[in-house]
Amino acid sequence: MYNLFVTAQDGAWESLGYEYDRSRFLEYTNESLAEKFKTLGAEQIEYLKNIPCIFAYEGFRGGVKIGRLMDIRERGKTIVIEYEFHPRIQAIPHEQIEQISTLLDIRKWEMSRTHWAIKDENLFDRLRSSGLAHRNTQDWPQRALSRRQPSETKSQTSRVSTVAGFIKKVLTEIESNGAEVFYRGHSDRRKYKLEPSLFRKDDRGNYIYLHNEHILYRELIVSNADDFDADHHTLDRLVRMQHYSLPTRLLDITSNPLIALYFACKSKYGELKNGTYEGEIEGEVIVFSVSAKDIKYFDSDKASCIANLARLPKTEKDAIDFSISDGATFNEQLSIKRLTHFIRAEKPFFEPEIVPSHLKDIVCIKSKKNNARIHSQSGAFLLFGLDTALNESGSENIKITRISVSNKAEILVELDRLNINESTVFPYIESSAKYVANKYGFIAPKV
Repeated sequence: MYNLFVTAQDGAWESLGYEYDRSRFLEYTNESLAEKFKTLGAEQIEYLKNIPCIFAYEGFRGGVKIGRLMDIRERGKTIVIEYEFHPRIQAIPHEQIEQISTLLDIRKWEMSRTHWAIKDENLFDRLRSSGLAHRNTQDWPQRALSRRQPSETKSQTSRVSTVAGFIKKVLTEIESNGAEVFYRGHSDRRKYKLEPSLFRKDDRGNYIYLHNEHILYRELIVSNADDFDADHHTLDRLVRMQHYSLPTRLLDITSNPLIALYFACKSKYGELKNGTYEGEIEGEVIVFSVSAKDIKYFDSDKASCIANLARLPKTEKDAIDFSISDGATFNEQLSIKRLTHFIRAEKPFFEPEIVPSHLKDIVCIKSKKNNARIHSQSGAFLLFGLDTALNESGSENIKITRISVSNKAEILVELDRLNINESTVFPYIESSAKYVANKYGFIAPKV
């Protein structure tokens, strides 16, 4: 196993350290491996310091250097690394490293994006067998640390198996401290993460939709223009697209805890055998506490800035230089000017004074309840900015606690008694018909 560090910043690997956006960590990393490093605890940090590294510039320009990590620190939304280079391996020319890139699991488009990946390949074995390192070259003088891979980590606060138990937890243990509280249900607490559908990756860690966000946005409008006639803001269109299951940078949350509990239970509750459900997969309800001052509405300027990123092609989003500290100069960039153009189309008096940090934020949005589903589900959203990830344990502005949910089939029965079911959560005639058919279908009596 090894770390792959890629940057577009000239001269980055000539300094003593480097800083990555937290969202760029674990890109192009196999999903099963990424799960073990989502949280950078002491065990994960020590393991990463004990495996070798490739330090490269985008496009392999200038070749690559081999080294190891000396320190890893999380600093807000970034991760700071310190490193040293291997004393007996010279810089490897780009032609030679490209020849073995497939063997190192370095993928076709990977070298065009700044990121930090973890690869499940033996770097030194590959270098030695390819003649890029002497066959007697040792990995490193071994540190007195374990090389056992860390286990998956995901904090849990409590467990419930009944609706009554869940309501008690919510009413007595969830402290809002003046903040507004929202909820989200996952039917599989080990599989699902707090990320919008646009940011989802395949099993190898490759983004499925992100590179074509601007095309997804336009194609759905082209195909269904009448459905978007009443939407004046890009955010309104993204909400409607989310409603129709198009991947967007929105993550659904709800102000109704019972709705979240329903989604935590509505699938993967096992198979009914001999009157009991077997093979259930544990679900969870995630509880978000957000300060009232950090909650935005559908007409927020900040929300418009983030939402309109959906209309910029990937090349233009990648071209935004966030290292520019002067606000006026930052707003003179061509990509930012085009973003301002999109915003002014919905807000003619918008001033070209975009705050760089706003584009990288996660914002809690109360949108218009302009369709029956949002209304019935007491819906709200988290709107994700550029290169932004929500830590599974929460952030400075979004506090997170978790409630594990088991006995899901029985909880669904209890929720039905409270009129929380497929017919009311999805208020369409198809859902109502399915609910009625299931409820009144014939069930063979127990023998």
